[in-house]
Amino acid sequence: MEMQTARTDIAARAIEIINQLKSAEGPLLPILHGLQEEFGYVPPETLPLVANALNLSRAEVHGVFTFYHDYRSHPAGRHVLKICRAEACQSMGGDALAARAVELLGVNWHETSADGAVTLEPIYCLGLCACAPAAMLDGEVIGRLDEEQLQEIAMEVRL
Repeated sequence: MEMQTARTDIAARAIEIINQLKSAEGPLLPILHGLQEEFGYVPPETLPLVANALNLSRAEVHGVFTFYHDYRSHPAGRHVLKICRAEACQSMGGDALAARAVELLGVNWHETSADGAVTLEPIYCLGLCACAPAAMLDGEVIGRLDEEQLQEIAMEVRL
């Protein structure tokens, strides 16, 4: 019964957000952003509500939702580590650091650790190409990321 109440609350709040934003020009992205801001992710059960409100097919909404990497279908961890996967960072050793991050954190891309401590996500350019490889931890950019910094980050997010 408690789970049903939580789902009803999510749907009710989602409908409020959708109604606030559906008259905006090109409302789909603002609505998805609003849902993610409110819940920390876009609950899958809200996508049909969005489709219905905007007179779009569920496939259209799902296609936009899955196209953009920043939208989540489940809550993120307490910390979010994004590692740049763009060419400049790759050329400066980013591939090895990315593989090491997966190893150190024990999660794959787009996953959250079992303890909810950290979510690992790829990002495709932070605009720090001159300071490659780059990463972002909880919204703070990190340039010239190296193995030592990565190990410190892995320890920090586990606290």
